[in-house]
Amino acid sequence: MRGTLVTRTWQYDPTLYAPPRYRKACRYEAFVPDPLAGGQFNLPSRVFGIVSDAEQAIMGLNAIARPALEPLARLLLRTESVASSKVEGLQVGIRQLVRAESRIETGGSASPMVREVIGNIDAMKLAVEQAATAASIDLTHLTAIHARLMAKSPTGQVAGRLRKGQNWIGGNDYNPCGADFVPPPPDHVERLLFDLCVAMAEESLPPLVQAAMVHAQFETIHPFDDGNGRTGRALIHVVLRRRGLAASYVPPLSVVLASDRERYIEGLTHFRDGNVESWIERFAIAAARAARLAQAHLGAVTALMERWRRLLAAGDAPRADAAAWVVIGVLPAHPVITAPVAAAATGRAKAAIHLAIQQLEHCGVLVPVSTSKRNRSWEATGLVELLEGLEAGRLPGD
Repeated sequence: MRGTLVTRTWQYDPTLYAPPRYRKACRYEAFVPDPLAGGQFNLPSRVFGIVSDAEQAIMGLNAIARPALEPLARLLLRTESVASSKVEGLQVGIRQLVRAESRIETGGSASPMVREVIGNIDAMKLAVEQAATAASIDLTHLTAIHARLMAKSPTGQVAGRLRKGQNWIGGNDYNPCGADFVPPPPDHVERLLFDLCVAMAEESLPPLVQAAMVHAQFETIHPFDDGNGRTGRALIHVVLRRRGLAASYVPPLSVVLASDRERYIEGLTHFRDGNVESWIERFAIAAARAARLAQAHLGAVTALMERWRRLLAAGDAPRADAAAWVVIGVLPAHPVITAPVAAAATGRAKAAIHLAIQQLEHCGVLVPVSTSKRNRSWEATGLVELLEGLEAGRLPGD
Protein backbone atom coordinates (compact mmCIF):
# COMPACT_ATOMS: atom_id res chain seq x y z
CA MET A 1 0.00 0.00 0.00
CA ARG A 2 1.37 3.44 -1.01
CA GLY A 3 0.05 5.22 2.04
CA THR A 4 -1.64 4.98 5.39
CA LEU A 5 -5.24 4.50 6.48
CA VAL A 6 -6.41 6.92 9.15
CA THR A 7 -9.58 6.25 11.10
CA ARG A 8 -12.04 9.11 11.48
CA THR A 9 -15.55 9.45 12.90
CA TRP A 10 -18.44 10.87 10.92
CA GLN A 11 -20.50 12.91 13.34
CA TYR A 12 -24.18 12.34 14.07
CA ASP A 13 -26.31 14.91 12.25
CA PRO A 14 -29.98 14.99 13.30
CA THR A 15 -30.75 17.75 10.77
CA LEU A 16 -29.54 15.78 7.74
CA TYR A 17 -32.34 15.10 5.27
CA ALA A 18 -31.63 11.40 4.84
CA PRO A 19 -32.85 7.98 5.97
CA PRO A 20 -32.23 7.53 9.73
CA ARG A 21 -29.38 5.04 9.25
CA TYR A 22 -27.35 7.71 7.41
CA ARG A 23 -27.78 10.30 10.16
CA LYS A 24 -25.99 8.13 12.71
CA ALA A 25 -22.34 8.56 13.70
CA CYS A 26 -20.04 6.05 12.01
CA ARG A 27 -16.36 5.33 11.56
CA TYR A 28 -14.50 5.30 8.26
CA GLU A 29 -10.94 4.98 7.02
CA ALA A 30 -9.41 7.71 4.84
CA PHE A 31 -6.34 7.03 2.73
CA VAL A 32 -3.32 9.34 3.09
CA PRO A 33 -0.84 8.61 0.28
CA ASP A 34 2.91 8.54 0.78
CA PRO A 35 4.79 11.60 -0.54
CA LEU A 36 5.65 11.43 -4.22
CA ALA A 37 8.64 13.78 -4.47
CA GLY A 38 12.02 12.07 -4.37
CA GLY A 39 10.51 8.61 -4.75
CA GLN A 40 12.31 5.86 -6.62
CA PHE A 41 10.38 3.14 -8.39
CA ASN A 42 12.01 -0.13 -9.38
CA LEU A 43 10.13 -1.07 -12.49
CA PRO A 44 11.04 -4.28 -14.34
CA SER A 45 12.73 -4.01 -17.72
CA ARG A 46 9.57 -5.27 -19.43
CA VAL A 47 7.60 -2.25 -18.18
CA PHE A 48 10.41 0.15 -19.05
CA GLY A 49 10.29 -1.30 -22.57
CA ILE A 50 6.58 -0.52 -22.80
CA VAL A 51 7.23 2.99 -21.49
CA SER A 52 10.01 3.51 -24.02
CA ASP A 53 7.75 2.40 -26.89
CA ALA A 54 5.04 4.80 -25.73
CA GLU A 55 7.46 7.71 -25.45
CA GLN A 56 8.74 6.97 -28.95
CA ALA A 57 5.15 7.06 -30.22
CA ILE A 58 4.56 10.47 -28.61
CA MET A 59 7.85 11.76 -30.00
CA GLY A 60 6.81 10.50 -33.44
CA LEU A 61 3.53 12.38 -33.13
CA ASN A 62 5.37 15.60 -32.26
CA ALA A 63 8.09 15.16 -34.90
CA ILE A 64 5.69 16.36 -37.60
CA ALA A 65 4.95 19.66 -35.83
CA ARG A 66 5.31 22.77 -37.96
CA PRO A 67 3.92 26.29 -37.44
CA ALA A 68 1.54 25.79 -40.38
CA LEU A 69 0.02 22.80 -38.58
CA GLU A 70 -0.74 24.70 -35.36
CA PRO A 71 -4.51 24.40 -36.00
CA LEU A 72 -4.06 20.63 -35.79
CA ALA A 73 -2.62 21.04 -32.29
CA ARG A 74 -5.76 22.93 -31.28
CA LEU A 75 -7.86 20.16 -32.80
CA LEU A 76 -6.12 17.51 -30.68
CA LEU A 77 -6.38 19.66 -27.56
CA ARG A 78 -10.13 20.02 -28.07
CA THR A 79 -10.51 16.27 -28.62
CA GLU A 80 -8.59 15.50 -25.43
CA SER A 81 -10.73 17.93 -23.45
CA VAL A 82 -14.01 16.50 -24.78
CA ALA A 83 -12.90 12.95 -24.02
CA SER A 84 -11.76 13.93 -20.52
CA SER A 85 -15.25 15.31 -19.87
CA LYS A 86 -16.73 12.11 -21.26
CA VAL A 87 -14.87 10.08 -18.61
CA GLU A 88 -16.86 12.05 -16.03
CA GLY A 89 -20.20 11.38 -17.74
CA LEU A 90 -20.48 14.69 -19.65
CA GLN A 91 -21.69 13.30 -22.96
CA VAL A 92 -21.38 16.03 -25.58
CA GLY A 93 -20.85 14.98 -29.19
CA ILE A 94 -18.17 16.74 -31.21
CA ARG A 95 -20.66 18.06 -33.79
CA GLN A 96 -22.88 19.44 -31.03
CA LEU A 97 -19.85 21.04 -29.40
CA VAL A 98 -18.34 22.75 -32.44
CA ARG A 99 -21.70 24.15 -33.50
CA ALA A 100 -22.32 25.43 -29.98
CA GLU A 101 -18.88 27.06 -29.92
CA SER A 102 -19.78 28.85 -33.12
CA ARG A 103 -23.06 30.12 -31.63
CA ILE A 104 -21.30 31.36 -28.50
CA GLU A 105 -18.70 33.19 -30.61
CA THR A 106 -21.51 35.17 -32.24
CA GLY A 107 -23.31 35.95 -28.98
CA GLY A 108 -25.62 32.93 -28.93
CA SER A 109 -26.35 30.47 -26.16
CA ALA A 110 -25.55 26.83 -25.39
CA SER A 111 -26.69 24.22 -22.90
CA PRO A 112 -25.11 24.12 -19.41
CA MET A 113 -23.41 20.80 -20.21
CA VAL A 114 -21.86 22.18 -23.39
CA ARG A 115 -20.61 25.23 -21.49
CA GLU A 116 -19.07 22.94 -18.90
CA VAL A 117 -17.22 20.98 -21.59
CA ILE A 118 -16.02 24.26 -23.11
CA GLY A 119 -14.71 25.12 -19.64
CA ASN A 120 -12.65 21.94 -19.78
CA ILE A 121 -11.18 23.01 -23.12
CA ASP A 122 -10.26 26.37 -21.58
CA ALA A 123 -8.66 24.64 -18.59
CA MET A 124 -6.64 22.31 -20.81
CA LYS A 125 -5.40 25.28 -22.84
CA LEU A 126 -4.37 27.04 -19.63
CA ALA A 127 -2.58 23.92 -18.46
CA VAL A 128 -0.50 23.34 -21.57
CA GLU A 129 0.12 26.97 -22.46
CA GLN A 130 0.85 28.51 -19.05
CA ALA A 131 1.42 25.93 -16.33
CA ALA A 132 3.59 23.85 -18.67
CA THR A 133 5.85 26.79 -19.47
CA ALA A 134 6.12 28.33 -15.99
CA ALA A 135 9.53 28.41 -14.35
CA SER A 136 8.14 26.22 -11.58
CA ILE A 137 4.79 24.73 -10.63
CA ASP A 138 3.07 25.77 -7.45
CA LEU A 139 -0.36 25.56 -5.87
CA THR A 140 -1.61 28.66 -7.70
CA HIS A 141 -1.19 26.86 -11.04
CA LEU A 142 -3.29 23.92 -9.86
CA THR A 143 -6.07 26.12 -8.50
CA ALA A 144 -6.00 28.30 -11.65
CA ILE A 145 -6.54 25.26 -13.87
CA HIS A 146 -9.40 24.13 -11.65
CA ALA A 147 -10.91 27.62 -11.57
CA ARG A 148 -10.93 27.81 -15.36
CA LEU A 149 -12.39 24.31 -15.60
CA MET A 150 -15.25 24.93 -13.17
CA ALA A 151 -16.09 28.52 -14.13
CA LYS A 152 -19.01 27.43 -16.33
CA SER A 153 -20.07 24.47 -14.20
CA PRO A 154 -23.28 24.23 -12.13
CA THR A 155 -20.92 23.83 -9.14
CA GLY A 156 -18.91 26.92 -10.09
CA GLN A 157 -18.89 28.14 -6.49
CA VAL A 158 -16.09 25.61 -5.73
CA ALA A 159 -13.90 26.79 -8.63
CA GLY A 160 -10.25 27.13 -7.60
CA ARG A 161 -10.93 26.33 -3.94
CA LEU A 162 -9.40 23.41 -2.09
CA ARG A 163 -11.99 21.36 -0.29
CA LYS A 164 -12.64 22.00 3.39
CA GLY A 165 -14.55 18.81 4.06
CA GLN A 166 -14.23 15.09 3.53
CA ASN A 167 -15.15 13.71 0.12
CA TRP A 168 -15.49 10.12 -1.01
CA ILE A 169 -16.11 7.88 -4.02
CA GLY A 170 -18.90 5.31 -4.13
CA GLY A 171 -21.07 4.23 -1.23
CA ASN A 172 -23.97 6.53 -0.37
CA ASP A 173 -24.54 10.28 -0.81
CA TYR A 174 -24.68 11.13 2.90
CA ASN A 175 -21.49 9.88 4.57
CA PRO A 176 -18.20 8.17 3.67
CA CYS A 177 -18.85 5.08 5.77
CA GLY A 178 -18.83 2.14 3.37
CA ALA A 179 -17.49 4.19 0.43
CA ASP A 180 -15.33 2.52 -2.22
CA PHE A 181 -12.53 5.01 -1.60
CA VAL A 182 -12.06 7.87 0.87
CA PRO A 183 -9.32 10.40 -0.01
CA PRO A 184 -7.17 12.03 2.67
CA PRO A 185 -8.88 14.27 5.25
CA PRO A 186 -8.86 17.96 4.30
CA ASP A 187 -6.11 18.88 6.78
CA HIS A 188 -3.67 16.75 4.71
CA VAL A 189 -4.55 18.18 1.30
CA GLU A 190 -2.38 21.29 1.11
CA ARG A 191 0.75 19.48 2.32
CA LEU A 192 0.24 16.71 -0.23
CA LEU A 193 -0.26 19.21 -3.05
CA PHE A 194 2.96 21.03 -2.18
CA ASP A 195 4.73 17.67 -2.42
CA LEU A 196 3.03 17.02 -5.76
CA CYS A 197 4.30 20.33 -7.14
CA VAL A 198 7.85 19.39 -6.13
CA ALA A 199 7.42 16.01 -7.84
CA MET A 200 6.25 17.74 -11.04
CA ALA A 201 9.52 19.72 -11.14
CA GLU A 202 11.76 16.66 -10.81
CA GLU A 203 13.38 14.93 -13.78
CA SER A 204 14.67 11.71 -12.28
CA LEU A 205 11.93 9.56 -13.83
CA PRO A 206 11.13 9.02 -17.52
CA PRO A 207 8.60 11.70 -18.54
CA LEU A 208 5.75 9.25 -19.10
CA VAL A 209 6.34 7.53 -15.76
CA GLN A 210 6.39 10.93 -14.06
CA ALA A 211 3.13 11.93 -15.75
CA ALA A 212 1.49 8.66 -14.70
CA MET A 213 2.61 9.02 -11.08
CA VAL A 214 1.60 12.68 -10.84
CA HIS A 215 -1.83 11.94 -12.25
CA ALA A 216 -2.47 8.98 -9.96
CA GLN A 217 -1.25 10.90 -6.91
CA PHE A 218 -3.51 13.86 -7.73
CA GLU A 219 -6.50 11.56 -8.17
CA THR A 220 -5.69 9.96 -4.82
CA ILE A 221 -5.52 13.36 -3.06
CA HIS A 222 -8.79 14.44 -4.73
CA PRO A 223 -8.23 18.01 -3.49
CA PHE A 224 -11.39 19.64 -4.85
CA ASP A 225 -15.08 19.11 -4.21
CA ASP A 226 -15.66 18.56 -7.93
CA GLY A 227 -13.65 18.44 -11.16
CA ASN A 228 -10.75 16.36 -9.83
CA GLY A 229 -10.61 13.89 -12.72
CA ARG A 230 -10.53 16.53 -15.44
CA THR A 231 -7.96 18.63 -13.57
CA GLY A 232 -5.81 15.56 -12.95
CA ARG A 233 -5.83 14.58 -16.61
CA ALA A 234 -4.78 18.12 -17.55
CA LEU A 235 -1.73 17.65 -15.31
CA ILE A 236 -0.64 14.71 -17.47
CA HIS A 237 -0.13 17.12 -20.34
CA VAL A 238 1.57 19.70 -18.12
CA VAL A 239 4.24 17.11 -17.28
CA LEU A 240 4.61 15.87 -20.86
CA ARG A 241 4.94 19.43 -22.17
CA ARG A 242 7.37 20.52 -19.44
CA ARG A 243 9.59 17.51 -20.09
CA GLY A 244 9.61 18.24 -23.84
CA LEU A 245 7.99 14.95 -24.82
CA ALA A 246 4.80 16.55 -26.17
CA ALA A 247 6.13 19.93 -27.21
CA SER A 248 3.43 20.60 -29.81
CA TYR A 249 0.74 17.92 -29.84
CA VAL A 250 -0.97 16.38 -26.83
CA PRO A 251 -1.77 12.69 -27.30
CA PRO A 252 -5.52 12.35 -26.65
CA LEU A 253 -5.07 9.98 -23.73
CA SER A 254 -8.57 10.55 -22.43
CA VAL A 255 -9.99 9.12 -25.67
CA VAL A 256 -8.38 5.79 -24.77
CA LEU A 257 -9.16 6.05 -21.05
CA ALA A 258 -12.81 6.86 -21.75
CA SER A 259 -13.13 3.78 -23.94
CA ASP A 260 -12.45 1.52 -20.93
CA ARG A 261 -13.28 3.58 -17.88
CA GLU A 262 -13.44 0.59 -15.53
CA ARG A 263 -9.91 -0.51 -16.44
CA TYR A 264 -8.69 3.06 -15.90
CA ILE A 265 -10.22 3.21 -12.42
CA GLU A 266 -8.84 -0.24 -11.64
CA GLY A 267 -5.37 1.01 -12.58
CA LEU A 268 -5.64 3.92 -10.15
CA THR A 269 -6.68 1.45 -7.45
CA HIS A 270 -3.58 -0.65 -8.22
CA PHE A 271 -1.45 2.46 -7.76
CA ARG A 272 -2.87 3.09 -4.27
CA ASP A 273 -2.48 -0.57 -3.37
CA GLY A 274 1.23 -0.34 -4.16
CA ASN A 275 1.10 -2.13 -7.51
CA VAL A 276 2.75 0.78 -9.31
CA GLU A 277 4.04 -1.54 -12.05
CA SER A 278 0.51 -2.43 -13.17
CA TRP A 279 -0.60 1.21 -13.25
CA ILE A 280 2.46 2.38 -15.21
CA GLU A 281 2.01 -0.43 -17.74
CA ARG A 282 -1.67 0.39 -18.33
CA PHE A 283 -0.94 4.11 -18.57
CA ALA A 284 1.91 3.62 -21.06
CA ILE A 285 -0.14 1.32 -23.28
CA ALA A 286 -2.95 3.89 -23.33
CA ALA A 287 -0.47 6.68 -24.16
CA ALA A 288 0.99 4.71 -27.07
CA ARG A 289 -2.46 3.98 -28.46
CA ALA A 290 -3.42 7.66 -28.12
CA ALA A 291 -0.28 8.88 -29.90
CA ARG A 292 -0.69 6.48 -32.83
CA LEU A 293 -4.38 7.27 -33.10
CA ALA A 294 -3.60 11.00 -33.16
CA GLN A 295 -0.86 10.58 -35.76
CA ALA A 296 -3.21 8.66 -38.05
CA HIS A 297 -5.89 11.32 -37.72
CA LEU A 298 -3.47 14.19 -38.27
CA GLY A 299 -2.49 12.48 -41.50
CA ALA A 300 -6.15 12.14 -42.48
CA VAL A 301 -6.88 15.80 -41.70
CA THR A 302 -3.81 16.91 -43.68
CA ALA A 303 -5.05 14.84 -46.64
CA LEU A 304 -8.49 16.40 -46.25
CA MET A 305 -6.96 19.88 -46.38
CA GLU A 306 -5.19 18.96 -49.62
CA ARG A 307 -8.53 17.81 -51.02
CA TRP A 308 -10.08 21.17 -50.08
CA ARG A 309 -7.25 22.95 -51.91
CA ARG A 310 -7.87 20.87 -55.02
CA LEU A 311 -11.58 21.70 -54.89
CA LEU A 312 -10.78 25.38 -54.58
CA ALA A 313 -8.27 25.25 -57.43
CA ALA A 314 -10.77 23.46 -59.66
CA GLY A 315 -13.46 26.02 -58.88
CA ASP A 316 -12.91 29.75 -58.91
CA ALA A 317 -9.12 29.25 -58.69
CA PRO A 318 -8.44 32.47 -56.75
CA ARG A 319 -5.01 34.11 -56.75
CA ALA A 320 -2.24 32.49 -54.73
CA ASP A 321 -2.45 35.21 -52.07
CA ALA A 322 -6.26 35.10 -51.78
CA ALA A 323 -7.85 34.76 -48.35
CA ALA A 324 -9.61 31.51 -49.27
CA TRP A 325 -6.31 29.59 -49.20
CA VAL A 326 -5.52 31.00 -45.75
CA VAL A 327 -8.97 30.13 -44.40
CA ILE A 328 -8.42 26.50 -45.41
CA GLY A 329 -5.31 26.52 -43.23
CA VAL A 330 -7.24 27.45 -40.08
CA LEU A 331 -10.27 25.20 -40.56
CA PRO A 332 -8.90 22.29 -38.45
CA ALA A 333 -8.96 24.65 -35.47
CA HIS A 334 -12.47 25.86 -36.35
CA PRO A 335 -14.52 23.00 -37.86
CA VAL A 336 -17.56 25.30 -37.76
CA ILE A 337 -16.48 28.81 -38.62
CA THR A 338 -18.02 32.29 -38.79
CA ALA A 339 -16.80 35.29 -40.73
CA PRO A 340 -15.59 37.17 -37.60
CA VAL A 341 -13.68 34.10 -36.38
CA ALA A 342 -12.15 33.56 -39.83
CA ALA A 343 -11.05 37.21 -39.91
CA ALA A 344 -9.49 36.98 -36.45
CA ALA A 345 -7.76 33.66 -37.19
CA THR A 346 -6.30 34.78 -40.53
CA GLY A 347 -5.77 38.51 -40.00
CA ARG A 348 -7.54 39.23 -43.30
CA ALA A 349 -10.00 42.08 -43.90
CA LYS A 350 -13.74 41.57 -43.55
CA ALA A 351 -14.44 41.99 -47.28
CA ALA A 352 -11.73 39.47 -48.20
CA ILE A 353 -13.13 36.96 -45.71
CA HIS A 354 -16.67 37.24 -47.06
CA LEU A 355 -15.36 36.63 -50.59
CA ALA A 356 -13.27 33.68 -49.34
CA ILE A 357 -16.26 32.06 -47.64
CA GLN A 358 -18.33 32.55 -50.77
CA GLN A 359 -15.64 30.86 -52.87
CA LEU A 360 -15.19 27.98 -50.41
CA GLU A 361 -18.94 27.43 -50.22
CA HIS A 362 -19.22 27.46 -54.01
CA CYS A 363 -16.57 24.75 -54.46
CA GLY A 364 -17.93 22.55 -51.64
CA VAL A 365 -15.30 23.09 -48.93
CA LEU A 366 -17.77 24.87 -46.64
CA VAL A 367 -21.44 24.03 -46.09
CA PRO A 368 -23.84 26.52 -44.43
CA VAL A 369 -25.01 25.36 -41.01
CA SER A 370 -28.15 27.52 -41.11
CA THR A 371 -30.07 29.66 -43.59
CA SER A 372 -30.28 32.64 -41.25
CA LYS A 373 -28.93 35.88 -42.68
CA ARG A 374 -27.49 36.90 -39.30
CA ASN A 375 -24.73 35.18 -37.34
CA ARG A 376 -24.12 32.73 -40.16
CA SER A 377 -21.74 29.83 -39.76
CA TRP A 378 -20.27 27.20 -42.07
CA GLU A 379 -19.08 23.64 -41.46
CA ALA A 380 -15.91 22.29 -43.07
CA THR A 381 -16.85 19.34 -45.29
CA GLY A 382 -15.69 15.98 -43.94
CA LEU A 383 -13.84 17.34 -40.90
CA VAL A 384 -16.44 16.73 -38.20
CA GLU A 385 -16.80 13.13 -39.34
CA LEU A 386 -13.05 12.64 -38.87
CA LEU A 387 -13.22 14.22 -35.42
CA GLU A 388 -16.10 11.95 -34.45
CA GLY A 389 -13.93 8.97 -35.38
CA LEU A 390 -11.02 10.30 -33.34
CA GLU A 391 -13.26 10.95 -30.34
CA ALA A 392 -14.58 7.38 -30.61
CA GLY A 393 -11.05 5.99 -30.77
CA ARG A 394 -11.40 4.70 -34.34
CA LEU A 395 -8.64 4.84 -36.93
CA PRO A 396 -9.48 6.80 -40.11
CA GLY A 397 -11.38 4.60 -42.53
CA ASP A 398 -12.61 2.13 -39.88
